[in-house]
Amino acid sequence: MSQIREGALVLSDGATFEGELIGAEVDVTSGEVVFNTVLSGYQEVITDPSYAGQIINFTYPHIGNYGVSNADVEARRPFCRGIVVRDLARRRSNWRSEGDLESYLMAEGIPGIAGIDTRRLTRHVRENGAMPAAFGSASLDLLVEAAASEPGTEGVDLVSSVTTPQIYEVGQGNFRVVAYDLGIKKSIVDQLSEIATVFVVPAHTSSEEVLELGPHGVFLSNGPGDPMMAGQVVTAIGALLGKVPVFGICLGHQILSLALGGKSYKMKFGHHGGNVPVQNLDTGKIEITSQNHNFAIESGSVPGVTETHVCLNDETLEGLRCNEIPAFSVQYHPEASPGPHDSRYLFQQFADLMTSFHGSIS
Repeated sequence: MSQIREGALVLSDGATFEGELIGAEVDVTSGEVVFNTVLSGYQEVITDPSYAGQIINFTYPHIGNYGVSNADVEARRPFCRGIVVRDLARRRSNWRSEGDLESYLMAEGIPGIAGIDTRRLTRHVRENGAMPAAFGSASLDLLVEAAASEPGTEGVDLVSSVTTPQIYEVGQGNFRVVAYDLGIKKSIVDQLSEIATVFVVPAHTSSEEVLELGPHGVFLSNGPGDPMMAGQVVTAIGALLGKVPVFGICLGHQILSLALGGKSYKMKFGHHGGNVPVQNLDTGKIEITSQNHNFAIESGSVPGVTETHVCLNDETLEGLRCNEIPAFSVQYHPEASPGPHDSRYLFQQFADLMTSFHGSIS
């Protein structure tokens, strides 16, 4: 039996939680603490690059019970700063399991803390908002200092830390799609690969470089942090609008909105989970969606669009469609890994938009 490593989690407002350290050994790690409500899919969450700069508090009490699998990794490595759990499963049980969660955390250099009252922590974040925090084996004074000095995610460029360093190609479909990697997940590339040959490009790629690839469409991926800090991508998309169909999700939705003249804002505690109800205003149907974002677009701020989706939890804007140019976006994750597949039709909608813009492609 491994030796218990005692530690503490301290929020920037002074709230303190004692627990047992798990995963990689660190004196201090800091980041913005947010809560995620998924019941399963913890490995996909941990490896989602959208969590760069953040500490993930899992609301489900038992994490790690089915182990980890290489098939569930969503990026080349985890970018989150750490995880918080109530109970870490000491025994894994699943036919797909290739290892246990704590060993995976150690191998990837991700620290965690267990034994925390995650209900209390979640309630605190809901009432006071997502905020900087720090945890580790260091003294409380050092943890308080680290939490106070942590900048959080607003006004910070996190995309540059997660984007691919070079272009790579995936799939063999008839369409040619350029996908901006703002923190793209493997499951998104997999979905795009079913309809297209995908050229995944770094976030700093110019509009001229995109057009040189001869795309039938441009995709804007999910990603971490403040959309206002992704100015180079906003400029590139502004130059591409009208020349090629554009589809954006999550951060990509926000960047498309900014390129069109919209306004973004930081939410109190964001949406992080796999069961968020969204209404499709075109059809009236309700989609249960996977979401992960701390920023949103102000409803009514984007000119020349029809707002197509709204979150039923808080009435925030969840989707839009341009009226005069071939472009649309949603705030949530239609690939849903983890999560329900209600919204995967949007990838086919993107294919239909490319067909209507370019004609039959073979």
